[in-house]
Amino acid sequence: MKQSHYNIGVILAIGSAVCFALSNTFAGLAYQGGATPFTLSASRFLLPAALLLMVLLLQKQPILMAWRHGLGAGILGVVTIIYTLALLTAIDRLPTTIAILIFYLFPIFTGVILAVTGWDAFGRTKIIGVLIAFLGLALTLGVRFGELDGLGMILAAIAAAGLATVSSVSSRLIGGADPRQATLYISVAASLTMMMVVAIRGKLEMPVDATGWTGFWISNLLYAAAMIGFFYAIALIGAGAATFFSNFEPLVVTIASFLLLGQSLLPLQLVGVVVVVGALIFYAQADTGQPPELDNEHL
Repeated sequence: MKQSHYNIGVILAIGSAVCFALSNTFAGLAYQGGATPFTLSASRFLLPAALLLMVLLLQKQPILMAWRHGLGAGILGVVTIIYTLALLTAIDRLPTTIAILIFYLFPIFTGVILAVTGWDAFGRTKIIGVLIAFLGLALTLGVRFGELDGLGMILAAIAAAGLATVSSVSSRLIGGADPRQATLYISVAASLTMMMVVAIRGKLEMPVDATGWTGFWISNLLYAAAMIGFFYAIALIGAGAATFFSNFEPLVVTIASFLLLGQSLLPLQLVGVVVVVGALIFYAQADTGQPPELDNEHL
């Protein structure tokens, strides 16, 4: 892999992590203005699809993928909308920092999936990282465990498992494909899935004031940037390295939630957040030694 490609992948991974963090924080602002998790899920993938379609057309690149890659991307799109709805519902039911902290166990879930499938090793470093991460999570949740919504915590964990699944299998289902096409297919599949659900459900709650609309639009714009950047990063540096640079999102969310939503944590909970982030960084050291050799023909 060219060093320049790896550096670009790192920048994209860090940028997408910040955008994901702010997107989820502004989702909380949208909820304050009358939007619902269902509303954001229904609209979240329309902008990425439109932007990617425009990019491909302007660059005179093919829009359609080989059927095998297209099928794989479509499957990933369905999984993506499921974990997105789970996460946005968790953010609605829990303090944003708590929901994101649980969700950001997904690098560990990714490692477990890769180990179970035989695609990667799960050595002592990762085991220690897992134990430390769950210790930090116990500190964060245990202080107010009785006050936290049980379903919200379960949904955050489901969301983590969903993103871990997408991160683990994306390079195998759509490896070698143009990431612009792949992300377009994922976005379209997710959008079509939500359109069918909306048609069955028969209603869609929209924001009712300026606060809600501000949170709604900024959340969707940031998510579009984050999603496109994340899949580009996976194509450039691999799932393990790309998720490593996402480990700081809980810290970004903690700060943003305090500034934008007025949500704060107790001192012991803040210690737990730092422990979890530190554990994720320690865990990810096992994946950052040798960047993977990937097909960058289309990047």
